[in-house]
Amino acid sequence: MTAEAIRSASNPLVRKLRSQKERGGGDLCLLEGPTLLEEALAAGIEVAEAVLSPRFARTDRGSRLMDAIGRARLVDERLVSSLSDVETSQGVLALARRPRFDEDALYRPEPLIVVAVGVQNPGNLGGLLRTAEAAGATGAYLTEGTADALSWKALRGSMGSAFRVPHFRRALREVLDSLRARSVRTIATASGPGGTRYDAADLRKPAALLFGNEGSGLPDHVAARADLRLSIPLRGRVESLNVGVAAGVILFEAARQRRRG
Repeated sequence: MTAEAIRSASNPLVRKLRSQKERGGGDLCLLEGPTLLEEALAAGIEVAEAVLSPRFARTDRGSRLMDAIGRARLVDERLVSSLSDVETSQGVLALARRPRFDEDALYRPEPLIVVAVGVQNPGNLGGLLRTAEAAGATGAYLTEGTADALSWKALRGSMGSAFRVPHFRRALREVLDSLRARSVRTIATASGPGGTRYDAADLRKPAALLFGNEGSGLPDHVAARADLRLSIPLRGRVESLNVGVAAGVILFEAARQRRRG
């Protein structure tokens, strides 16, 4: 690590970080904060570039991260703050290689797969992947219209789960064909009346749970193609649940049944 801190906003590394923050995509993802960077390193993710503020670099945690990364640059505190997406920067940002997963891992014995259908809010998608990991899901498919699981906000929502949960971006038709070819039952999920109560269905067998977006839920034509439709009874005047909450209810019911089965 060089001793002199970068102070120019036109520095190529600073411009690269800013471009990734504003545009995303490509082979890299942007990480902010020591916790997310530590999660990436623990998951074996390759860190291509890292910058630290001088203040953070002087802390024990900053020193450990620099040793773990092997190379990092000091960047002026003001520049680091300008790149941050939070009110108070934690003093570290990095560019990491996107993880690569084995799709067969989704179909290991007794698969429990999450299918995100047009989940547009990156924070909600990140929370969905975090819930999937916590409940023991084998992985996820992200279909057209779904946010990037490795975008800035989605990574914050997943708190590192996106590094560990195998996930693949596929067209919905391709996903449904693949699930049927492998004899995995497709289950449409919805809040409100109609369908089978989530706690009355048998969720012990291989299953793929389809979750729709935050506003309109699953499109009717997608729900119609599913093998089963589940519902979550709601009280009061509540008409629907956040996708992450609905996923948590059903995924943990599946986990409960599988522990008992």
